[in-house]
Amino acid sequence: MLKYPPKILIAFAETISGNDEIHRWLLSNGYPELAALSNSIRGSEDAFNWLMKNGFPHLGALDHAIDNQPRARQWLLDNNFLFEALFADACNHDPVAIAWLKEKNLEVFLMIAQKIEHFRDNQTFDYHKKRF
Repeated sequence: MLKYPPKILIAFAETISGNDEIHRWLLSNGYPELAALSNSIRGSEDAFNWLMKNGFPHLGALDHAIDNQPRARQWLLDNNFLFEALFADACNHDPVAIAWLKEKNLEVFLMIAQKIEHFRDNQTFDYHKKRF
């Protein structure tokens, strides 16, 4: 995730909030993996499968680590995707991970983590609009 320019990361964050125009822009401007990650975070199994089949297993593992799946987090660590594991921790309110991102001036990742948190916290299912 650190390889992307800040403006691309900001665009990615907007897709978490459901900005379809920016999502299409990512798809047509060389960032289909970020568009797929956004869809995967938003619950698309097809997007997760696309990540896994198209050379982005670390992003698929990131999605699952964000969803508190310990095996995915461990896979990230075992395969030297240390930043992705730390980012997943930040998405799950780990104070050490959040402090590290602040210390390294990686505020854009804190903003993305907040967007992911907001999306997850506002998910409902149809029956009486209860949270998952």
